[in-house]
Parts: sequence; C-alpha cells; structure tokens
Amino acid sequence: MDQKDMLYKLIGARIRYYRTLNGLNQRELAKRVHLSESAIGRIERGDYNESISLSTLVDIANGLKIDVQRLLTMDEDEERLLGWK
Repeated sequence: MDQKDMLYKLIGARIRYYRTLNGLNQRELAKRVHLSESAIGRIERGDYNESISLSTLVDIANGLKIDVQRLLTMDEDEERLLGWK
C-alpha cells in the first residue's frame, strides 16, 4: 500500500469515527453534504478512485460539525506509518 492509499484510509477512518460519534449513519451524512451514501462509504474505506478534493473534505467536516483540520492533521504515530518521520 502506498502513502496516498494509507492517507486516504486514515482520513476515511477519521470520518467514520466522527460520524459515529455524532450518531449519524452514512445516509444522514451523505444527505448533509450532498454526496451519495455509496460515496461516503468509499471515502470511509479509503477506496475513493480519484483524489478527494479539499472542498469535499471541508463539506464533510462541516457536515460533521468539526474543523477540517481534525481530518487532515496526523499524530506522530500516523506520520511514522506514512513515512513522514
């Protein structure tokens, strides 16, 4: 798995975490951010075929009522996993 795939999976896991923390299912989040339920599922799994736009991540963060930085900032362990440290 390359760095980009790992990063997508980490971001997706965070989206899933905050979605469940907010008591939302994928359908509810999808409706909030004007994406399909299947798109939310792919993003959460890190299986998005193309790059995820920053605009989409901002929309998702807003739908989750969090700052987009929570999706994008990696801790030291995650940075090591990605080979950034």
